[in-house]
Amino acid sequence: MKLETSNLKPGSGVCGDDPFAHVKRMRDSRFPHEIAAILPGEYFVSNAPMVVYTVLGSCISACIRDPIAGVGGMNHFMLPEPKAAAHDSWGESTRYGSYAMEMLINEILKRGGLKSRLEIKLFGAGKMYEGKIDVGANNAKWVIGYLKSEGLATVKTDLGDVFPRKVYYFTDSGRVLMKKIERVKNRTILDREQDYAEKIKQREQQPVEDVTLF
Repeated sequence: MKLETSNLKPGSGVCGDDPFAHVKRMRDSRFPHEIAAILPGEYFVSNAPMVVYTVLGSCISACIRDPIAGVGGMNHFMLPEPKAAAHDSWGESTRYGSYAMEMLINEILKRGGLKSRLEIKLFGAGKMYEGKIDVGANNAKWVIGYLKSEGLATVKTDLGDVFPRKVYYFTDSGRVLMKKIERVKNRTILDREQDYAEKIKQREQQPVEDVTLF
């Protein structure tokens, strides 16, 4: 089924202060709502019914909503936390789980959600790389520990295995459509994550100005 992509540009959108105007939007006749397609390092939250879509390898997406307030969203992060010596701008830090989770939850709370009502589902963390280091497993261990430290629990998880995943999250109902992709056919996903990881590594090694967060 053909996807129709909207022509939204960064800084445009329904309103001038839309924090997610940069996120690509699509239409698909199979789904009743507009689709927001997020990439590694991005997240999306909406009060209106939306479908948030992404493709995961070793990365993780948290799908979170407040069913009473009717607000929900999803993130996509690649690594748990930046190195202690690394500094990054807040807008670019959502590549890390420590910031991606905080940004997603805070945006939901800002739009009327309550922490005690949050419904959380986790997906991803596939073993995409050969070798002793299992990036996906490290991500899964970190995010479970993070939620525990925040007093939050999950209602559904699908983590690990060796397959990439396509995830469609319905922000209004909390429904998730997930498809595991046969690994042998998806070198593109592995290459994309390896390229993204290398960019993160290079950025961490670059000296940048300190930023103060309020």
